[in-house]
Amino acid sequence: MFRKFIAVALLVSFLAMSTSGMMMFVIEKPSFTIQMHPVHKLFGLIMILAVIGHLSFNIKSLVSYLKSSSVAIFGGAMVCLLVLLYGVAINNKLPTEIATPMDKLAAEAESHE
Repeated sequence: MFRKFIAVALLVSFLAMSTSGMMMFVIEKPSFTIQMHPVHKLFGLIMILAVIGHLSFNIKSLVSYLKSSSVAIFGGAMVCLLVLLYGVAINNKLPTEIATPMDKLAAEAESHE
């Protein structure tokens, strides 16, 4: 029964994360991103928990998939891409004179929920 709840939580959190992420991608306004942030953040946490549950039920299958060299290479390439993009994002800092007012406004907007 728990497995079914994990599957539904994973499905709904995926839908929430993908739709809110796509809306933020298409509607490129910081105000809209801040507006959607609580939904995206909460369902991101739910998705993490659901993925952990899903992996705990399916770890043997995942390990067997990784024994295929093409799947292992694909997984390695995906990890490399993730690390590369994190590196680019972390090193692409906004100037303090822009970041500080944005952070203050975002905190103010989130406190009005």
